[in-house]
Amino acid sequence: MIATSYPFLEVFWTMLIFFAFFIWIWILFTVFADLFRRDDISGWGKAAWIIFVIVLPYLGVFVYLIAEHKGMTDRSIQQQQAAKSQMDQYVRSVAGRSDPSQQIAKGEELLKQGTISQAEFDQIKQRALAGA
Repeated sequence: MIATSYPFLEVFWTMLIFFAFFIWIWILFTVFADLFRRDDISGWGKAAWIIFVIVLPYLGVFVYLIAEHKGMTDRSIQQQQAAKSQMDQYVRSVAGRSDPSQQIAKGEELLKQGTISQAEFDQIKQRALAGA
């Protein structure tokens, strides 16, 4: 009885509408994030884009994606590189540098225990001496 009141095509159509709305929301957040990250346009330019995207939702988002695709890519890459360099700097500050003689001593201990081979010990020794 319930299957006849809500046929398969209506279920399919409802799912399609839901996913289209979800994708639009995701793209909208992406556009707003990029828009607020930009420093090459003024506040009035940002406000104009926001009004355009709100007044004509799908059209506004797609026009922004078409007009600013290259800039979006560049800004995203710059943000990822900045985050990576901050993370690398943090890891270096936390990890610190150990003394090469300590690294070699640890390598010798592992070699005596049979955990590593002579070739692996030589690599550890070379890295320790190169880092000094």
